[in-house]
Amino acid sequence: MLEETVKVTTMSAEIERISEAEMVGKERWEEIRRLRFERQFGLSQIARELGLDRKTVRRCLRQSTWRPYQRAAVGETLLTTHEEFLLRRAPEVQYSARILYQELRRDRHYAGSYETVKRFVAPLRELQAQAELTQTRFETPPGQQSQIDWGQSLVPFRSGSRSVHFFILTLGYSRRGFYDATADERLAQLLESHERAFDHFGGHTKEHLYDRPRTICYPDGGGRVVWNPTFKAFADYWGFEPRVCRPYRARTKGKVESGVKYLKRNFLPGRSFIDIVDLSEQLTEWNLTIADQRIHGTTHEAPASRFERERDTLVPRSAQPAFALAARRSRIVASDYLVSVDTNRYSVPFHLIGQTVEVQRSGETLQIYHRDRLVAQHPIVEGHHQLKILPEHGPGAIARKARAPSTPTHAAHAALLEEVEIRDLALYDLITDTTAVMP
Repeated sequence: MLEETVKVTTMSAEIERISEAEMVGKERWEEIRRLRFERQFGLSQIARELGLDRKTVRRCLRQSTWRPYQRAAVGETLLTTHEEFLLRRAPEVQYSARILYQELRRDRHYAGSYETVKRFVAPLRELQAQAELTQTRFETPPGQQSQIDWGQSLVPFRSGSRSVHFFILTLGYSRRGFYDATADERLAQLLESHERAFDHFGGHTKEHLYDRPRTICYPDGGGRVVWNPTFKAFADYWGFEPRVCRPYRARTKGKVESGVKYLKRNFLPGRSFIDIVDLSEQLTEWNLTIADQRIHGTTHEAPASRFERERDTLVPRSAQPAFALAARRSRIVASDYLVSVDTNRYSVPFHLIGQTVEVQRSGETLQIYHRDRLVAQHPIVEGHHQLKILPEHGPGAIARKARAPSTPTHAAHAALLEEVEIRDLALYDLITDTTAVMP
C-alpha cells in the first residue's frame, strides 16, 4: 500500500507540472497556428483570444507538429499493467473510478483496492476539467465564427402535441441568435434554415462550426472530415468555411448549446400554440424582445447591443438567390390548412391539419406530398406573402361530404367540423375563387 501511495503522490505532482502547452488539444493547437500564420496575430493577441498563457502560445508555435500528452513512466504498482487500459477507458466512462474498478475486477483480474483506482483517476479527471475550462473561455472576434446546432421538444398545439425541431445559429462574438421551428433536421431543411438566418442577420460569418451529423459530413474511420457534397457545395456557394467539432467534444460549441438550453428554459415553458405558424410568430417576437435584449452571462452585454459592433464585419447577404435544391422539404400544416413555402402559403386538404407534409418544386409547380402520396399541386406564386387556396381543400368540401347519407366517414368529418375556427367571412369568399392570390 505504501508503494501505491508513492505512485499516486508522484503522479499528482507530475500532473501539477504539466504545462498548458501539453494540455492543448490538436484543434486548439491548429487554431493557434492559424491565427499566427494566416491572420498575423501577435502572441499576446492570440493568448487573449484563446484564454491561454503567452508561454503556452510560444511553445505551441515552436512545435512543427502537434504531440499528444504522454505521461512519464513511474514506479511499478498493481495498476501498472492496467495503465494503458485505464488511460483509454477513463474518458469513455466519464472518469468513473467505480466503473473502472468493476471492470478491472471482472475482466482483468485486478487484485488491488478501489481506493487505489480512485486515486489514479482523480488527477485524470482534474486534467479533463481544466481542458474543458479552457474550451469554455474560447472567444472569437466579430464576424469570425457562428455555431450551429439543433434542439428538439414536444410542443402543445391545438390539434395535439407533436415533436418540433429547432434550428439555432448563434453568432460567436455578439451571442445574438436565430431560432427556426422546423418539422425535421434533414439536409433540405438545414440549408433553408441557414438562408433564413442569413436574411435575419443581413449576412453571415466567415466560419461555421458544427457537430458531425451526416447532413454535414461522413465518418471515414481515420479522423479525416469527408464533407456531404451537397452541404459543401452550399458552403462554397455562400462563401463560408465549415468546421466541425472533434469527435465526442461537442462542448467546443458551447455558445450555441447554451442557446438551445435557453430556448427550452425561457421560451417554451408555460406557452401554448395554435399551430406552427403561431409558434414561429411567438418565437420571432421572443427572440427580438427577450433573447436579443437580455444581459448575457458571459459578455455582460445585450446581444443586440454587441451585434452593432459585429454587423459590419459579416459577409453581406447581397441579392444572391437561394441555393437551389430539388429535394423535398418538410412542413407542418397550420390550423388554416396552409403550408408556408418561401414566405407564400398554399392549401392542402383540411384533414391534414397538424400533420407533416413534404413540398417539392417541379418546374413552375409546387407539389405537396403526405406519406409519399401527392395531395396537392399549385402553380408557384410570384412575390412574397401571397396566398393560394383550392376550394376542395377547405372545410366546406368536408361539410358537403358529411351531409351525404352514404358517406361512411360521417362521424369523422363531423368531428373535424367541430374543430373549425370561426374566421373572417372574407376568407371563405376567397376560398370560392380557385385562382385566388391574396397578399
